[in-house]
Amino acid sequence: MDIKQIFKNNEKWIAEKLKGDADYFKNLSTGQSPEILYIGCSDSRVTAEELMGVKPGEVFVHRNIANMVSNNDLSAMSVVNYAVSHLKVKHIIVCGHYYCSGIKAAMESKDLGILNPWLRSIRDVYRLHKDELNSIEPEDERYKRLVELNVQEQCVNVIKTAEVQKAYFERELIVYGWVFDVHSGKLIDLEIDFDNILKQIMEIYRII
Repeated sequence: MDIKQIFKNNEKWIAEKLKGDADYFKNLSTGQSPEILYIGCSDSRVTAEELMGVKPGEVFVHRNIANMVSNNDLSAMSVVNYAVSHLKVKHIIVCGHYYCSGIKAAMESKDLGILNPWLRSIRDVYRLHKDELNSIEPEDERYKRLVELNVQEQCVNVIKTAEVQKAYFERELIVYGWVFDVHSGKLIDLEIDFDNILKQIMEIYRII
């Protein structure tokens, strides 16, 4: 890609926005009040706003390799804190995607250098669900199932945070686990039974 083309694209985008609304950027600069926090994968094929069909200002977005929510990740924890405590979002979406390179790498026995600590967290998810995953054939289906289970575990990690627990008592806040199917373009709601999961974990992780 010619980097200079990006600036030409930007000029075209500005012209299109102003054509539809002369005050578009003036209104955009007044602030943000998104109702959704989206936590997704950094994969270049999976852009949050485009796949959900939302506009600038409607979604607060955090992306990293394999849509992880680790308590040791200051970036992810800061995003959750700001979105829940300051922006007062009503919905938190953790969205993985099938054929995720990060998930695939975690399933392989390879030394990937600086990626090892990050992938270890995904391998921990594999360990937690080892019996189910090892019973799945073919391998491609096992791979897809780990994508789903990883989304579930990252949703649980969201629920473990103090900010989210506090928000549950103060106002409406819903956590969702989704998967984007790269082959079809469809968003899939995993319909995770969080009420049942919460009963199992809150004895240990409850803060509020």
